[in-house]
Amino acid sequence: MVMRVHRTAWLALVLALLASLLTTTAASAEVHHPRQKWLREATAGLFLHWGMFTAPRQTDCAAWERAVNDGGWSADYWVDEARKLGASYIVLATFHSRLGYARPWPSAIPGSCSTRRDLLGELVKAGNAKGVRTILYMTDDPQWHKETGVESLDSAAYSAYKGKQVDLTTRPGFGEYSYDLFHEVMDRYADLAGFWIDNDNEYWEKNKLYEQIREKRPSWLLSNNNEDTPIMDTVSNEQKTGITPPYDYPQAAFTPMPRLTEADYKLPTNGGWWYDGTDQAVDFRLSTGRYITNAGSSMKSLMAETPMVNGKFPPQQEAYNNFMASWVPPIKSSLQGKEGGGYMYGGMQPGFWNDGAHGVITVEPGAGTQYLHVVTRPRTDLLRLRDNGYKVTRVSDVRTGKQLRFSQSGGHLTIVDIKDWDTYDTVFKVETTGQRYFHDSRTIKATASSARAGHPASNLVDGNFENYWDADGKQPVSVTLDLGRRRAAAYLAVNQREMSPTHARESFGRPEDSARIQDYRLYVSDDGRNWGEPVRTGAMPSARGVQFIDFGERQTRFIKLEVLNTWSGPQAKPFYRQLAIDEIKVAYGYPSSGSGAQVPLEAEAFRNDHDGRAHLGHCSSCSGSFQVTGLGGGPRNSVTYPDVMVAEAGSHRLQIDTTGGPATSVAVSVNGGAPVETAIGAGTPGVVASTAIPVALNAGANTVKVFSNARSGPGLDRIAIAPLPPSSYTPKTTLTVEPGGIQWLSPGQQSLRVTAKLRLDADDAIGKVSLAPVVPAGWTLRGAPATAESMRVGDELQASWTLVSPEGVTAADIPVTASFDLLGRAKSVSKPVRVSPRPVDRVFMREAEDSANDVGDAGVTNCGVCSGGQKVRNIGGDPGSSVRFDGITVPETRRYTLYLDFTVNGPRSYFVTVNGGTPIEVKVDGAGNNTQLTTSLPVDLKAGANTIELGNDHASAPDLDRLSLG
Repeated sequence: MVMRVHRTAWLALVLALLASLLTTTAASAEVHHPRQKWLREATAGLFLHWGMFTAPRQTDCAAWERAVNDGGWSADYWVDEARKLGASYIVLATFHSRLGYARPWPSAIPGSCSTRRDLLGELVKAGNAKGVRTILYMTDDPQWHKETGVESLDSAAYSAYKGKQVDLTTRPGFGEYSYDLFHEVMDRYADLAGFWIDNDNEYWEKNKLYEQIREKRPSWLLSNNNEDTPIMDTVSNEQKTGITPPYDYPQAAFTPMPRLTEADYKLPTNGGWWYDGTDQAVDFRLSTGRYITNAGSSMKSLMAETPMVNGKFPPQQEAYNNFMASWVPPIKSSLQGKEGGGYMYGGMQPGFWNDGAHGVITVEPGAGTQYLHVVTRPRTDLLRLRDNGYKVTRVSDVRTGKQLRFSQSGGHLTIVDIKDWDTYDTVFKVETTGQRYFHDSRTIKATASSARAGHPASNLVDGNFENYWDADGKQPVSVTLDLGRRRAAAYLAVNQREMSPTHARESFGRPEDSARIQDYRLYVSDDGRNWGEPVRTGAMPSARGVQFIDFGERQTRFIKLEVLNTWSGPQAKPFYRQLAIDEIKVAYGYPSSGSGAQVPLEAEAFRNDHDGRAHLGHCSSCSGSFQVTGLGGGPRNSVTYPDVMVAEAGSHRLQIDTTGGPATSVAVSVNGGAPVETAIGAGTPGVVASTAIPVALNAGANTVKVFSNARSGPGLDRIAIAPLPPSSYTPKTTLTVEPGGIQWLSPGQQSLRVTAKLRLDADDAIGKVSLAPVVPAGWTLRGAPATAESMRVGDELQASWTLVSPEGVTAADIPVTASFDLLGRAKSVSKPVRVSPRPVDRVFMREAEDSANDVGDAGVTNCGVCSGGQKVRNIGGDPGSSVRFDGITVPETRRYTLYLDFTVNGPRSYFVTVNGGTPIEVKVDGAGNNTQLTTSLPVDLKAGANTIELGNDHASAPDLDRLSLG
């Protein structure tokens, strides 16, 4: 979108900035300020990339302005289209590095295109008249000044204006030029709402530009792209993709509330960030889903559209705007002025719900009403989610006003018999009387085995989400809660700090992962010294929002949560071993609806047959607050459901909810058929766990019999029936394979050590798991597959093998494949080990992205022209952003030729350090990142292993594809 150059030092300091952001007086003043009020109440903004290079591209400023005027450009049109989208502001990006650095206002400062007509002034005036503010985009980036072959920046004119020589094509010169433009805009447009700033410029920082903006225009907002800069009001997250579900943009965000954040994304599915002459489609499902999930995470949807030269939007974008003009108003009350639920403002648990459902919560802080947004509907007409202790009094459909039946028990709200599903977002208004059955945090004392200075464990129970406990990079680490005396306790509600993505991905060449709790153990004690065995062990999902640890009804004084590890690995350095928690609340019971709607397929339902020793028992954590026990000993002790209804015959997903205890099993017979037995792992007494199996059902009524052949069967809470997930569905996993990058092998027979680790990231249990390489003909595999009977969320499976090549190595992708069973379906995920014969004129060759290298604070990104399809970017800018190649082995001590394959846009330098010696500067130049280039230099190496490091402590270095020795 913005084609920016990133300063690697900033992302390396993300965590430090986040830590200081809410604890220093100066930074805190920027988190809460009256000037932000209108944006906090907003839902969305409209981002417009429009300039001299909008199709048909112009290289003459006057010709572009004539095209704008002759086309009938109108500020009112833009404002009206923004209002259709529910947007409260427009960000205008014409002074853009890829759009000719055009300025849509008459400027007294020469240097780039400037219009005679005051288009910016007209937009500000038209927008303010209709309640739509205007924010001006400003870039720091001069590198694209001659992208078209015609110079966009006029250094001579600006130099004459300044009375000194200034080169606008350099960062310092461009920084000085744009600094003057900031002041010109501030002096001329008092009604502007602020600046949207794409990266920082050293000249601005040195001359205190932001401080001057604050002094001159204290009511204006400042937004910064992809960086959390304390003086800025807003952090904008640019175009995050690859998420599951794809519309849940907040999974890729890293900035915690109450920081103002934007989700910045394109509405046209393909094409450039500006109009390229084509009418690209808009994905309604993706775009509306982003709009809603952002609102449910207190993020503002900054939607990018691509106006043509005349200002009009292409027809498919206009059609989407018209759709939104009718789709948003009926649910506006659930969005406007609301905050994301399940976080610091209260609310139920957002995210993945029952039977494939996914959605978010919006709340009005301080009020009892919240809104459930079901973006992906469940595969049944029933919605079930954690209630976070809220006592529900009424549920209604926001669009229809229809009141809905519901039940509440065991920590869950269940809404039944839902018939009116909206295609994109079904919204339920849930009225409550607030949270119940939580101990007053002020009566609880928290201590921890480790804490970072300024972030003590006492912050966990102070009721203030802006104060948090930080584990100071320690793992394992424990938190102990002292209830003051022996009291009832049933579960913990944990709000972890939203300071990292939950979706493992690469963003702008930097690996990201979740700094959230993975494996944990929970203990209780009466004296705080004798803890015994853990009462609950498990893995917490890598998910945003409040998470729960149920441990059954107990009387205790002390509760200890021991965190063994987090979801982030060493590849994501800013988040590795980091853990911070805003609040932990202790609950001693669950709200119940009493005589609420009957939830289908409860074990205790009077319609069921309870045979033999099967009998009802109280269970506070169960749906309906009851369970059926006594199922052990075979089919004579059973629960039979006589009328299990489905619309269509075929395979269905049968979920069995049982209460914990020793490992056991359960058997299910459908319509008198042969029982299917499945294992139930050991669990915590009084805590409900789910197991799912595939079953064949007839259309209409079916009979389902549940029993246990074990001596002592589990307690049965309920069963649930849903269609199987789509055949294309594969649960989310992370498969790590080393070595990574192409392995350039020398002639002759070679052996290669391969290690792989599979992690299950989803709640779906998988079975019959096998992990192993699949070698091509002629190769030999040494080592057996790694296997597991079953895996649950957070479980890992790891193994190593030796691969032996034939005498003549040929290029090959050798897949390391994990195969497993999901609900009777065979599934697999795979990642290749890539091998290729080394060129005869090289004695060593290794990819920059190879897992054997240390890329520091730089990172790996895709590259179509690069060897292996990847490269390392974000090299340079600070000492930590370098690439170190260890184990460069050569046969003898002498001078070699070091070849560097790279991409670069403009003049830059590597500094090459060999075996810790004096850095050697290597200057290169190039015309863009779509061309692979090579440079070389002589280096002296010793026989055996050597180390070569490439970086630049003070400026950005080229992107690196590969290193080799001649």
